[in-house]
Amino acid sequence: MIEQLPAIQLLLTLLAAPICSMLRNGDQSWRLATLVSWASVAVAGALLHQVWDGNEISYHMGGWPPPWGIEVVVDELTAIVLLLVTLFGALVMTALRESLSTIMRHQRQSLYYTSFLLCMASLIGITLTGDAFNVFVFLEISSLATYTLIARGRDRRALTAAFRYLIMGTIGATFILIAIGFMYMLTGTLNMADLAERLPEHRDSRVLHASFAFFTVGIALKIALFPLHYWLPNAYTYAPKATTAFLAATATKVSLYVMIRFVFDVYGVEFSFQQMQLGTLLVPLSLAGILIASLTAIFQSDAKRLLAWSSVAQLGYMSLGIGLLNLNGLTASITHMFNHAMMKAGLFLALATMIYRVQSSQLTSLAGIGRTMPLTTGAFTVLGIGLIGVPFTAGFISKWYLITGALDKGWLPVAVLLIASSLMAIVYIGKMIDVMYFKPAPEEFSNVREAPMSMLIPCWIFALLTLYFGLDTRITAGLAGRVAANLLGAS
Repeated sequence: MIEQLPAIQLLLTLLAAPICSMLRNGDQSWRLATLVSWASVAVAGALLHQVWDGNEISYHMGGWPPPWGIEVVVDELTAIVLLLVTLFGALVMTALRESLSTIMRHQRQSLYYTSFLLCMASLIGITLTGDAFNVFVFLEISSLATYTLIARGRDRRALTAAFRYLIMGTIGATFILIAIGFMYMLTGTLNMADLAERLPEHRDSRVLHASFAFFTVGIALKIALFPLHYWLPNAYTYAPKATTAFLAATATKVSLYVMIRFVFDVYGVEFSFQQMQLGTLLVPLSLAGILIASLTAIFQSDAKRLLAWSSVAQLGYMSLGIGLLNLNGLTASITHMFNHAMMKAGLFLALATMIYRVQSSQLTSLAGIGRTMPLTTGAFTVLGIGLIGVPFTAGFISKWYLITGALDKGWLPVAVLLIASSLMAIVYIGKMIDVMYFKPAPEEFSNVREAPMSMLIPCWIFALLTLYFGLDTRITAGLAGRVAANLLGAS
């Protein structure tokens, strides 16, 4: 059984999705989806345990050895992303039933859970596969499932947001497919380990240069790297409430994982950063995204849109860490990939819990809600200070490594800009906390009561994890540091 864990990890959610669609019963579908989601967490934990000491698992689908067959590869970086996708997906799934009850008819909920599980399965597939073409296939499955999830929002603007994401996502996926096609044309293989061995002999080929350019633009669209972030604010704002929590935690993080895998393992560090000068592109765009998106978030009157613009800024932190190309910078990027997924999923879920009661994400509707929903807003506050980067929270660990990485490069102005962006986060998170605790509640919301426990408990799990990983960094920064050292070729 242990030897089959990689296949089980992929097949659990993939096979459960069509079963959910056949049940045609919202409650039964939710129970099955929740059970499968938590089973996936257990498998991800077992895989992390197996590779914890730097081991690597190579599983050959159907018994066909690579490069002829499809290889599934699990190492420390894969394991931490698997834990991210499954754990945060399972927590959101636990809260979904109550959240969906106000926006979707009971008999249609099974189709929603089907899309959710398909999205989770495809993200797991992207993370596990060692085949470049399968990365594209699973990216497309996840995109199609995501379009469906976003379009299920009650606001008619959700359809526009889904269509906009479809256009941008299709362009990104097409560029990635062209990049993979060019690599196949040069090497005759799609196995990522094989590509890593064969591509260096073609480093002066214009075809490889074109491949890298297409891949960089395509994956930047998927990550929502500034200025290719056009789809993200509307998608996060108008998607169903809990859907946004899942997407914010997983979709862009898995795309960032794909970027790290290809840039460091497939194309190679020397080709990507010395010959193609990727860092020269990433650093200024990341800084621009961090500052402009943070400033934009300050002036939002819709709480979901505020957090969405915050996500654009936080994604800039992760891409900046890659662009720094040093141990602390890359450690920061991988650490923040996990920490931000945790904090932002919790923030969106806590906000979804408030919206469940007041049926609006406008800040004016959330005025005074801290007095009527103290437990929900308490979790939101803890997660908010984590996002700011207050010491003893997970967010502080990420930003500390990132600032240290900038100082290691001798880039004092970059470190100052990072501190300035944290001050901006204080302003927009503080703006929400001020509204929730210190503004008078609208008369129609004066009798709002606390959220159901099925929604409240996951919020507090996210909040407590934010505090825990601010104190114990073995699974986050410790593991990320080892991964970063391996990717950079350090001892």
